[in-house]
Amino acid sequence: MELRLCESDFRFMCVIWENEPITSHDLVIKCNERLGWKKSTTYTVLKKLSEKGFAKNENSVITSLVPKSEVQEFAGNQFIESTFGGSLPSFLASFFGGKTISDKEADELKSLIDNYTEGK
Repeated sequence: MELRLCESDFRFMCVIWENEPITSHDLVIKCNERLGWKKSTTYTVLKKLSEKGFAKNENSVITSLVPKSEVQEFAGNQFIESTFGGSLPSFLASFFGGKTISDKEADELKSLIDNYTEGK
């Protein structure tokens, strides 16, 4: 299953992830408040994403079938691959682009790198 979502589908799934389990009635209300969607739009997108395997509507209770972290990981990998030729260092150099980070953030990044380093 490809975990690619367009921007509007991702924002819709964020409503589900942040509120699940959520009734279809409450989902319509939340999507109207956050996305400006009408009931028909919410149900159309819900049906589409249910068919793709991202969400489940069972007895008018909506839950996700794919964790947000998996969708984010897929999108991040796709972005780095298509924009930076798969080079994480090139991505990070562009991302930092003159910004500074705190010592705490640097320690967190070092820890992440250590956890994902081959041979450890």
